[in-house]
Amino acid sequence: MIEVAVFGAGRIGKIHAGNVARHPEARLRYVVDVHAPSAQELADKHGAKVAGVDEALNDPAVGAVVIGSSTDTHADLIHRAAAAGKAIFCEKPVDLDVERARSCQAAVEKAGVVCMIAFQRRFDPTFSSLKKRLDDGEVGTPELLIVTSRDPGAPPVSYIKSSGGIFKDMLIHDFDIFRWVLADEAVSVHATGSCLTDPAIQEAGDIDTTAVTIRTKSGKLCQINTSRRAAYGYDQRFEVLGSKGMLQAGNVAPTQVVSHTSKNIAHDLPEHFFLERYREAYAAEIAHFFDALAGGTPVRTTIADGIKALELAEAAARSWREGKVVEVSI
Repeated sequence: MIEVAVFGAGRIGKIHAGNVARHPEARLRYVVDVHAPSAQELADKHGAKVAGVDEALNDPAVGAVVIGSSTDTHADLIHRAAAAGKAIFCEKPVDLDVERARSCQAAVEKAGVVCMIAFQRRFDPTFSSLKKRLDDGEVGTPELLIVTSRDPGAPPVSYIKSSGGIFKDMLIHDFDIFRWVLADEAVSVHATGSCLTDPAIQEAGDIDTTAVTIRTKSGKLCQINTSRRAAYGYDQRFEVLGSKGMLQAGNVAPTQVVSHTSKNIAHDLPEHFFLERYREAYAAEIAHFFDALAGGTPVRTTIADGIKALELAEAAARSWREGKVVEVSI
């Protein structure tokens, strides 16, 4: 039984805390959050205690920490958890600054602790099935990946101002999907974008609609299209064109019922947002984390993966700002 401290009692913290509490080989011991009422409510729900950072990290009974707090806290908590000898599960991004993220990697390696970065899309049943079939050679050698990633609506402008921008906040998942699916590294990135949904986003220095083209070392191509607004729901899909065919991974709907009438053929809209769409993936990634700890096996999404995705986000942001293709060192 692994005793766990969860940092963060917001939306994602609640998801992770629930999955920790339900895991047969883990016990939620502490909830840590600067907002005391949220921490108490979550702790009460799962039979845990509210604690401060020092109490949670200094408790020798705690074997692992789950970091789901705001991005600006990730680097400090990774450093402190690594120094305390705790296994680490951390939400993306590692940090908004690449150098600080690299310092986290150095701290983790020096301490010799496990550190998994939460790229939950790799654990989605549909996406992981496509990846397996691609690796099994069903459509031959992959040549082109097209990723569509659209939110149902933008977050508050107050959040956008501190988010690091759309490339680091939103597309970082798509950059990880690119590396995972094509099993290749980028050599160049070209990104363009516009602000089409809310002028306040532009006033905050960000954009809400993007198109990114990536070329890999072996010449494969990836196109990522992203929007902060999709009126019909959370749009998450991708397709891989290979030398022998194509594989597509589509959206997930609340039900699979299709209505056929004399007027139309209709089915459910996609799940509304990420908490619903990736419900299974969040549970699967936490289960993988604890399985890796129990079995002494490597985690599938490492801090190195987190840094690679952050580097691509940085390159895309630079490409957009400067209006040119940015070369990426492998």
